[in-house]
Amino acid sequence: MPDTMLLIQMLILLMVIGGFAGVLAGLLGVGGGIVLVPAFFYAFQTLGYDGPQLMQVCLATSLATIIVTSVRSVLSHNKRGAVDWDILRAWAPGIAIGAVIGVSVASNLSSTALQAVFGILGIIVGLYMGLGRSEWRLGQAMPTGVTRIIMSPILGFMSVLMGIGGGSFGVPLMSLYNTPIHRAVATAAGFGVVIAVPSVIGFLFLTVDPATRPPLTFGAVNLVAFGVVIAMTLITAPWGVKLAHSMDPKPLKRVFAVFLTLVALNMLRKALGW
Repeated sequence: MPDTMLLIQMLILLMVIGGFAGVLAGLLGVGGGIVLVPAFFYAFQTLGYDGPQLMQVCLATSLATIIVTSVRSVLSHNKRGAVDWDILRAWAPGIAIGAVIGVSVASNLSSTALQAVFGILGIIVGLYMGLGRSEWRLGQAMPTGVTRIIMSPILGFMSVLMGIGGGSFGVPLMSLYNTPIHRAVATAAGFGVVIAVPSVIGFLFLTVDPATRPPLTFGAVNLVAFGVVIAMTLITAPWGVKLAHSMDPKPLKRVFAVFLTLVALNMLRKALGW
């Protein structure tokens, strides 16, 4: 049986993490995974669950929360007619294939290697958030044919290796191909469902050493973290939305980009043993 005091500390940490992720999601439209994965990692590590598969637990648990949040987001955006179902239907098969490949690769990488991957990709996302311009374009419409066949699995693959949904890569991609931002955000929520569902199913079959995993971990998904984070984000996401309507979120997005870049750099530093 896990120590009661340790469980209480774990619950408190997870409540703070979930609350923070919810506010950011509502305020900046930032997907939870980009916050949850490093937060889970540092929380579980602090509590002493620093096993060789810790990053797999963080990725899987983050993706499990994304199933719930992405479905809610898609349904909400669909009521406003914002989801581009043509893009979603065309890109979903390739994204799902990439997600399945991502689970296979992530399951066989060390926690240190996954830290390095998260660090590198996190720096890229942070730099784009901080320096990207809305007028940048790679084309006037989303790619089709061979380009889509190549790009869609890459999107799913990279998202699973970071434990994130469709927003961090999908929104910039669609924006670069001239998709209006509100439509891109709504459709990327659909990407999140396509990424998270097959990857979580895969992670549920991953065996994690019972001696090093957090309590109530099924496969690689920690049920405590999943439940607490979902509950907290349901409470705090509306607060973030209210804040977004009362202030200009653009400067805050720049600040978050700096924060994310620093978190990713620290993850990369730890992976390299510096």
